[in-house]
Amino acid sequence: MRIWHKDLIPVLPRQQLLGQWRELCCIAKNIAEKGTPNHMLVNKVLEYPPSHLHEFAARIDDEMTRRGYKCEWSRFAQWNIGYKPEDGPVSTSELFEGWHHYRYFLQCYFNLQEKYDCGGISEKEWERIQNEFVVII
Repeated sequence: MRIWHKDLIPVLPRQQLLGQWRELCCIAKNIAEKGTPNHMLVNKVLEYPPSHLHEFAARIDDEMTRRGYKCEWSRFAQWNIGYKPEDGPVSTSELFEGWHHYRYFLQCYFNLQEKYDCGGISEKEWERIQNEFVVII
């Protein structure tokens, strides 16, 4: 399980974008049923108000819709993660602040690069990511 860095959402390859939606639904289900996603890569969502997970899911939903994929919001929304609509949207700068920083971006970026190197991401998909970001190490 992984929650991809928020800045990568617009360039996530198809498989990772669709997989992110499935994972978000699974995370929401686990939070609703067990109180925790119980996975070291995503447990950090519990350090943030539920509005952050909700906003992130909405951004994934928006990107899937933009690309023409069918996304059933009810799959995510059926689980009570403690979100209250009156909490309102979370700004990009606030979303997972302290977690979705440059170091985490690099971890996600190089994870995608490894997928490309191993044949899991097409050259076209990898070029799209590279063209969007100049990575400074």
